[in-house]
Amino acid sequence: MIAKRHDAIGSPGCSETLPCEAESASQARLLVSAALNTWQLSHLIDDGQLIVSELVANAVQHSRCHRVRVSLERLTGGRVRVAVSDKSPSRPAVVTPSVDEEAGRGLLLVGSLADDWGVDYRGWGKVVWAELRTEGSA
Repeated sequence: MIAKRHDAIGSPGCSETLPCEAESASQARLLVSAALNTWQLSHLIDDGQLIVSELVANAVQHSRCHRVRVSLERLTGGRVRVAVSDKSPSRPAVVTPSVDEEAGRGLLLVGSLADDWGVDYRGWGKVVWAELRTEGSA
C-alpha cells in the first residue's frame, strides 16, 4: 500500500528509500505499479517500471551509495515523474555502446520511453528523473 502525500501544489506522490543494490529494482517496480494503479494510470506501468529499473540499476552501478530514494509524483500538465536519488555527485553519461556490448543502453532506453528526462544536482548528490505523459502521444 502506498501512502499519498501532497506537496505545495497539491499533486500526489509517493517515495521509498531502498538499499543501493540490484535487488531493489524489483521493489521500485512494485512502487511504480502501485502508484500508477492508484492514480488510474495503469497504461503507464510497463514504461514506468522499465524506466525505474534502469535508473535504479544506474545508481547501483555508478553511485557506490548505501541507499537510493525512488519517488513518483503526479505533476500538473498531465505528467508523472519517476525519479531515483542518490548521494553521488557523478554525472550520468549517455553513451552509444557498440553492437556487441551487453551494457550501456540504460539512459538511451529511458530517453526513448520518457517524454523528458534529466538530472537535478543537489548539495548532497543528484536526482535522475524521467517524465511520462498521462494522456496523448509523447
